[in-house]
Parts: sequence; C-alpha cells; structure tokens
Amino acid sequence: MLKYILKLLKIVPIVIIFNLIISVNSSAIEIDNLSQAVNIAGKQRMFTQRMLKDYVMIGLKNKFSNPKKDLKKVVSSFDDHLISLINFNKKNKTDKSLKKVKKLWIIVKASLRRTPKKEDALKIQENLEKLLKESSISTHLFVKQTGKSSGKIIDISGKQRMLSQRMAGLYMLKVWGLNNQNITEKMNDAIKTFKKASKILMKSSLNTDKITHLLKKSDRSLMFLEMMSKSKTKFIPSLIYKKSNDILRDMNKATELYVLQKNK
Repeated sequence: MLKYILKLLKIVPIVIIFNLIISVNSSAIEIDNLSQAVNIAGKQRMFTQRMLKDYVMIGLKNKFSNPKKDLKKVVSSFDDHLISLINFNKKNKTDKSLKKVKKLWIIVKASLRRTPKKEDALKIQENLEKLLKESSISTHLFVKQTGKSSGKIIDISGKQRMLSQRMAGLYMLKVWGLNNQNITEKMNDAIKTFKKASKILMKSSLNTDKITHLLKKSDRSLMFLEMMSKSKTKFIPSLIYKKSNDILRDMNKATELYVLQKNK
C-alpha cells in the first residue's frame, strides 16, 4: 500500500491522494456505546430480508424504487456494519457469533451478485434465513451486554424493521409463483410477531409522544400488508414494497429515539 501511495505522489497532487485515503477508510460506522451496537446489529437482521425483497423484485423485472440500486447499497452497508461491530465488540462469545455471520455472509454475497433467477430464489432465501438467525444471535448477545431493559426495547423495536422487510420479501416470492406452505407459515408468523411486539412497545416507559405516533403509523401500515398477504389473486408488489419501506422508515426513527432516550 505504501509503495502504491509513493508512486501516486509522483503524478497526483497530495490533496487528491489525501482525499482518496480518507474516502477508503471512512465507510465503516464508528460505534460509541452498546445501545448503538444493538441498533446496528439489529439493522443487520433487517438487511438480510431487505436483500431478499430487492433480489426478487429484480427477478420480477419490477423497477419500482430501483431495487437493483437498493440491493447494491444494502450489500455495501452490511459489509460496513459488520466491520464496525467486529471492531467495537470486546466479548469472546459475541466475537464467535460475528465470525459465523461473516462466514455465512461470504456465501450469500456471492450469490446476490449473480443475475436473479427463479430457480435460485428459494435457496437464496434459505441462506438469508441462516444469516438472519446468526445475526439475531449477535444482536441478542449485544443486548445481554447492556444488562438493561432498555436494551431489550431497542432490540424489539429494531426487530420490527426486519419484520417489515421479511413480510415484503415473502410476499414477493408469492408473486413470483414460489408460494408454498412454508412461505405462508412464515408470513403468518411474521405478522403475528409484529403485532405482539407492537403491544409490548406501546407499553414501554421510554415512549415519547413522537415514538407513540410512529408506532401507531406502523400499525396502520401493517394492516395493509396483512390484507394484501391474504389475497390469492390480486398482487401489487410495488405497493407492498412501499408500505414495507414506510414501516421500515418509521420503526427506524422509533428505534433511534429509543437509543437517545436510553442515553439521556
């Protein structure tokens, strides 16, 4: 690396070299505390399902909201967040889980770089499921490190983000003609889990008026997703994509507000 930089110095102004070095090393997020770690680890769970949603949308040749661009962005974010979590963590048990995530991620990332094919979709969904499971373990280990009930609330709120993308991804598989009993059961379970978590969050002592407003908005969006998921003939993937992102946006804000409440 040093030899490369010295060669560049002969032909490129020093200011440009400095900017290049900064840009290469500034992508990873700096995590300052465990509450932030729980939030970032929780986002990794969400990314696994968002990638599935984007992958299937690309396969369906549906360009609504540019899923190809979004998939590229999410893959890059997953990389950056994983590096940040590994650098921040100091516990052996959590380190082992993060290393498992990294191993699974290498396989998943390679498959996501290939052109989406219907015959590959269920296998990719299965691998993303494994990545989700291990990412959830890492998140819960960070929650355990906090040793506080606020960490659990941040975890539950963050999981709602994942469930929004999970429901959308499973719906897209259904639209692609890959619906089966297993997919249906997973969809029903995701809806049930979201509703149960919403009730827990609504009772949290950390809630502010803003958080409560965001929780209610997410519940209204869920009603639409639930209604559309039960349809056997009318499929509107673009609307599901939008509604799932509405929940993601609102629950991401709520989760970040929970982090701020905890750090007051």
